[in-house]
Amino acid sequence: MTTTLLRRTIAGLLLALPFAIALPTLAQEQAIGMEDVLNDPEAPTVGPDDADVTIVAFLDYNCPFCKQSAPHLKELMETDPKVRVIFKDWPILTEASVYGAQIALAAKYQGAYTTAHDALMAIPGTRITKEEMLEAIRASGIDMTKLQSALDENGQAISDLIRRNLAQADALGLTGTPVYLIGPYLANGALDIAAFRETVAQARAETPAQ
Repeated sequence: MTTTLLRRTIAGLLLALPFAIALPTLAQEQAIGMEDVLNDPEAPTVGPDDADVTIVAFLDYNCPFCKQSAPHLKELMETDPKVRVIFKDWPILTEASVYGAQIALAAKYQGAYTTAHDALMAIPGTRITKEEMLEAIRASGIDMTKLQSALDENGQAISDLIRRNLAQADALGLTGTPVYLIGPYLANGALDIAAFRETVAQARAETPAQ
Protein backbone atom coordinates (compact mmCIF):
# COMPACT_ATOMS: atom_id res chain seq x y z
CA MET A 1 0.00 0.00 0.00
CA THR A 2 1.36 3.41 -0.92
CA THR A 3 1.84 6.07 1.75
CA THR A 4 -0.85 8.26 0.17
CA LEU A 5 -3.38 5.43 0.07
CA LEU A 6 -2.53 4.41 3.63
CA ARG A 7 -3.09 7.94 4.90
CA ARG A 8 -6.46 8.04 3.13
CA THR A 9 -7.30 4.77 4.89
CA ILE A 10 -6.31 6.26 8.26
CA ALA A 11 -8.46 9.30 7.53
CA GLY A 12 -11.34 6.97 6.77
CA LEU A 13 -10.89 5.19 10.08
CA LEU A 14 -11.08 8.49 11.90
CA LEU A 15 -14.25 9.35 10.01
CA ALA A 16 -15.76 6.01 11.02
CA LEU A 17 -15.46 6.77 14.71
CA PRO A 18 -18.63 8.03 16.44
CA PHE A 19 -16.89 11.17 17.70
CA ALA A 20 -15.19 12.08 14.43
CA ILE A 21 -16.02 15.07 12.26
CA ALA A 22 -15.52 15.48 8.53
CA LEU A 23 -11.86 15.59 7.50
CA PRO A 24 -11.16 18.88 5.65
CA THR A 25 -9.78 18.71 2.14
CA LEU A 26 -6.34 20.09 1.43
CA ALA A 27 -7.97 23.03 -0.31
CA GLN A 28 -9.69 23.93 2.98
CA GLU A 29 -6.56 23.74 5.08
CA GLN A 30 -4.42 26.77 5.70
CA ALA A 31 -0.70 26.67 5.04
CA ILE A 32 1.15 24.77 7.75
CA GLY A 33 4.40 26.14 9.13
CA MET A 34 6.84 25.19 11.87
CA GLU A 35 4.96 27.39 14.32
CA ASP A 36 2.00 25.03 13.93
CA VAL A 37 4.24 22.02 14.54
CA LEU A 38 5.97 23.51 17.57
CA ASN A 39 3.04 25.25 19.24
CA ASP A 40 0.02 22.98 19.06
CA PRO A 41 -1.46 23.43 22.55
CA GLU A 42 -2.96 19.92 22.51
CA ALA A 43 0.26 18.06 21.67
CA PRO A 44 1.71 16.13 24.63
CA THR A 45 4.92 17.85 25.69
CA VAL A 46 7.59 16.88 28.21
CA GLY A 47 10.30 19.24 29.40
CA PRO A 48 10.74 22.84 30.52
CA ASP A 49 9.38 25.87 28.71
CA ASP A 50 12.89 27.35 28.73
CA ALA A 51 14.49 24.32 27.07
CA ASP A 52 17.30 25.20 24.70
CA VAL A 53 16.57 22.28 22.33
CA THR A 54 13.15 21.04 21.26
CA ILE A 55 12.64 17.58 19.79
CA VAL A 56 9.48 16.86 17.81
CA ALA A 57 8.91 13.10 17.61
CA PHE A 58 6.59 11.69 14.92
CA LEU A 59 5.82 8.12 16.03
CA ASP A 60 3.59 5.10 15.47
CA TYR A 61 2.97 2.43 18.12
CA ASN A 62 3.36 -0.34 15.55
CA CYS A 63 6.72 0.96 14.31
CA PRO A 64 9.63 -1.30 15.36
CA PHE A 65 12.17 1.49 14.92
CA CYS A 66 10.11 3.81 17.12
CA LYS A 67 10.13 1.09 19.78
CA GLN A 68 13.86 0.64 19.38
CA SER A 69 14.46 4.34 19.95
CA ALA A 70 11.88 4.84 22.71
CA PRO A 71 14.05 3.90 25.73
CA HIS A 72 16.89 6.05 24.41
CA LEU A 73 14.63 9.07 23.98
CA LYS A 74 13.29 8.48 27.49
CA GLU A 75 16.84 8.34 28.85
CA LEU A 76 17.64 11.61 27.13
CA MET A 77 14.58 13.28 28.67
CA GLU A 78 15.52 11.98 32.11
CA THR A 79 19.16 13.06 31.94
CA ASP A 80 19.09 16.33 29.98
CA PRO A 81 17.05 18.98 31.83
CA LYS A 82 17.25 21.46 28.94
CA VAL A 83 15.50 19.27 26.35
CA ARG A 84 11.80 19.52 25.57
CA VAL A 85 10.03 16.76 23.60
CA ILE A 86 6.80 17.28 21.68
CA PHE A 87 5.09 13.99 20.84
CA LYS A 88 3.24 13.70 17.54
CA ASP A 89 1.15 10.55 17.41
CA TRP A 90 1.30 9.76 13.69
CA PRO A 91 -0.57 6.46 13.14
CA ILE A 92 0.19 5.49 9.57
CA LEU A 93 0.97 1.77 9.72
CA THR A 94 -2.18 -0.11 10.78
CA GLU A 95 -5.74 0.37 11.97
CA ALA A 96 -4.57 -0.59 15.45
CA SER A 97 -2.03 2.23 15.27
CA VAL A 98 -4.92 4.70 15.15
CA TYR A 99 -6.45 3.07 18.22
CA GLY A 100 -3.11 3.23 20.04
CA ALA A 101 -2.79 6.93 19.30
CA GLN A 102 -6.34 7.56 20.51
CA ILE A 103 -5.93 5.81 23.86
CA ALA A 104 -2.50 7.35 24.47
CA LEU A 105 -3.93 10.81 23.85
CA ALA A 106 -6.97 10.01 26.00
CA ALA A 107 -4.59 9.15 28.86
CA LYS A 108 -3.29 12.72 28.64
CA TYR A 109 -6.52 13.89 30.29
CA GLN A 110 -5.54 12.12 33.51
CA GLY A 111 -1.92 13.27 33.29
CA ALA A 112 -0.76 9.85 32.11
CA TYR A 113 0.25 10.33 28.48
CA THR A 114 3.88 9.29 29.04
CA THR A 115 2.73 6.26 31.04
CA ALA A 116 0.52 5.18 28.15
CA HIS A 117 3.21 6.02 25.60
CA ASP A 118 5.83 3.98 27.42
CA ALA A 119 3.45 1.04 27.85
CA LEU A 120 2.55 0.96 24.15
CA MET A 121 6.13 1.35 22.99
CA ALA A 122 7.19 -1.52 25.28
CA ILE A 123 4.92 -4.08 23.58
CA PRO A 124 7.26 -6.39 21.66
CA GLY A 125 6.84 -7.15 18.00
CA THR A 126 4.92 -5.48 15.19
CA ARG A 127 1.31 -5.42 13.99
CA ILE A 128 0.18 -5.18 17.61
CA THR A 129 -3.58 -5.57 17.93
CA LYS A 130 -6.04 -3.23 19.62
CA GLU A 131 -6.60 -5.84 22.31
CA GLU A 132 -2.88 -6.07 23.09
CA MET A 133 -2.64 -2.30 23.26
CA LEU A 134 -5.60 -2.03 25.60
CA GLU A 135 -4.17 -4.73 27.87
CA ALA A 136 -0.83 -2.91 28.02
CA ILE A 137 -2.61 0.29 29.06
CA ARG A 138 -4.60 -1.58 31.70
CA ALA A 139 -1.43 -3.21 33.07
CA SER A 140 0.29 0.18 33.31
CA GLY A 141 -2.04 1.24 36.11
CA ILE A 142 -3.90 3.89 34.17
CA ASP A 143 -7.45 4.48 35.42
CA MET A 144 -9.55 2.78 32.74
CA THR A 145 -12.80 4.46 33.79
CA LYS A 146 -11.20 7.88 33.38
CA LEU A 147 -9.68 6.73 30.09
CA GLN A 148 -13.09 5.79 28.68
CA SER A 149 -14.57 9.06 29.94
CA ALA A 150 -11.80 10.97 28.16
CA LEU A 151 -12.54 9.10 24.93
CA ASP A 152 -16.25 9.82 25.29
CA GLU A 153 -15.89 13.49 26.22
CA ASN A 154 -12.82 14.49 24.20
CA GLY A 155 -12.98 12.14 21.23
CA GLN A 156 -13.40 14.93 18.71
CA ALA A 157 -10.42 16.86 20.09
CA ILE A 158 -8.31 13.70 19.98
CA SER A 159 -9.27 12.97 16.37
CA ASP A 160 -8.64 16.59 15.41
CA LEU A 161 -5.16 16.43 16.95
CA ILE A 162 -4.31 13.25 15.04
CA ARG A 163 -5.52 14.91 11.83
CA ARG A 164 -3.30 17.92 12.51
CA ASN A 165 -0.34 15.60 13.09
CA LEU A 166 -1.03 13.88 9.76
CA ALA A 167 -1.31 17.22 7.98
CA GLN A 168 1.90 18.51 9.56
CA ALA A 169 3.79 15.37 8.55
CA ASP A 170 2.51 15.76 5.00
CA ALA A 171 3.48 19.44 4.94
CA LEU A 172 6.99 18.51 6.08
CA GLY A 173 7.25 15.81 3.41
CA LEU A 174 7.71 13.00 5.94
CA THR A 175 7.37 9.49 4.56
CA GLY A 176 7.77 7.08 7.47
CA THR A 177 8.28 6.66 11.18
CA PRO A 178 10.13 7.51 13.27
CA VAL A 179 11.11 11.08 12.49
CA TYR A 180 12.79 13.35 15.02
CA LEU A 181 13.07 17.08 14.43
CA ILE A 182 15.94 18.03 16.74
CA GLY A 183 16.43 21.78 16.67
CA PRO A 184 17.31 22.54 13.03
CA TYR A 185 18.01 18.87 12.21
CA LEU A 186 15.78 16.09 10.91
CA ALA A 187 16.71 12.52 11.84
CA ASN A 188 15.03 9.42 10.40
CA GLY A 189 15.13 5.93 11.79
CA ALA A 190 16.08 4.38 15.11
CA LEU A 191 18.41 6.57 17.17
CA ASP A 192 20.33 5.38 20.21
CA ILE A 193 21.23 7.57 23.16
CA ALA A 194 24.60 8.51 21.66
CA ALA A 195 22.97 9.69 18.43
CA PHE A 196 20.36 11.68 20.34
CA ARG A 197 23.00 13.37 22.48
CA GLU A 198 25.26 14.11 19.54
CA THR A 199 22.44 15.70 17.53
CA VAL A 200 21.24 17.69 20.55
CA ALA A 201 24.80 18.98 21.03
CA GLN A 202 24.95 20.00 17.37
CA ALA A 203 21.59 21.76 17.70
CA ARG A 204 22.85 23.67 20.72
CA ALA A 205 25.93 24.73 18.79
CA GLU A 206 23.64 26.11 16.07
CA THR A 207 21.54 28.11 18.54
CA PRO A 208 22.60 31.78 18.76
CA ALA A 209 23.66 32.93 22.21
CA GLN A 210 20.90 34.83 24.04
